[in-house]
Amino acid sequence: MAYNLIKINEVLHRCAISKATLYRLLEEKNFPSQVVLSKRAIAFYEHEIEDWIKTRMRRQ
Repeated sequence: MAYNLIKINEVLHRCAISKATLYRLLEEKNFPSQVVLSKRAIAFYEHEIEDWIKTRMRRQ
């Protein structure tokens, strides 16, 4: 199975959240873990972000 990575700006766009909200959710462990690409770059697994969005949609 191939895992696609998406960068933080795409995550913020897809989830419709701010960067501050993203970091708060990460700290609370309420968001998929980030993948560290380098000292200044992170990304997320696309399938985990899609699952997170679907879970949030089901709650409403």
